[in-house]
Amino acid sequence: MGENREYVTRPAEKGSINISEDVISIIAANAVMETDGVAALSTSLGKDIAELLGKKNLSKGVKITVEDENIKVDVYLLAKIGTSVSKVGANVQEAVATAIESMTGFSVSEVNVHVCGVSLERDK
Repeated sequence: MGENREYVTRPAEKGSINISEDVISIIAANAVMETDGVAALSTSLGKDIAELLGKKNLSKGVKITVEDENIKVDVYLLAKIGTSVSKVGANVQEAVATAIESMTGFSVSEVNVHVCGVSLERDK
């Protein structure tokens, strides 16, 4: 964290509220991981540099784009084997939009779910 210095800004009564895009990514990542049928977050290009250096990237697999006051989210994930991929995708869309909107007050215009693979491990 700290590499992405972009902020989403909203005017408030006594000034402004600035929320880092990294914070929004972490909110989205937590919502994804709490969704049934999701095995893990993934990256579109495999392992990233932070992961290779042994550092945990909490927002791995989530890309945030801000246009005006709308937030667009791209999520890259692995689905659990035996689950309905389309149902997992729809549940992720709902969970991410709800989490970001309730925690930040900003509107989420779209949540694009990219299922990059299927995890062969079953729930224990």
